[in-house]
Amino acid sequence: MNRVKQAIAQWQQEMPDLDLLPMEVVGYLKTTQQLTQERLQAFFKEYGLQAGEFDVLATLRRSGPPYRLGPTQLFETLMISSGGMTSRLDRLEKAGLIARSPNPEDRRGTLVSLTEKGMALMAEMIPRHVANEGRMLTALSREEQQALSELLSKLLEGLADEA
Repeated sequence: MNRVKQAIAQWQQEMPDLDLLPMEVVGYLKTTQQLTQERLQAFFKEYGLQAGEFDVLATLRRSGPPYRLGPTQLFETLMISSGGMTSRLDRLEKAGLIARSPNPEDRRGTLVSLTEKGMALMAEMIPRHVANEGRMLTALSREEQQALSELLSKLLEGLADEA
């Protein structure tokens, strides 16, 4: 028996009148998130990256040519602090995966670009990353994955509306 089912069964014994469906759903979401994060972290580690560093590189890559954004655009897109962004950028620049350059439209600002090495890494990683995520979902059919995606999108919208 999995941990969520075990916990729900115990709560049913202790509080049989309580509707435990919300606890069960959130328990499955939480456990699924933990397990997927572990698998993603292991994949990123193969490339010497942390998840947040991959997120920066992937955000630059998906931004399209010239694969360049300002630090503010990056940290707003990734929803992290500017301090957290600076340390990620420092590590990625040291590894030669990104370059910082002056922003010609704002003398005080900088732009962050993927280097050729960063582009090559993304070209190698992204297909493997998507395949890795696909392996995580093999318990579900394509139709079930689509339905789950739609349900999670609806849940996310509801949670965002509450905030």
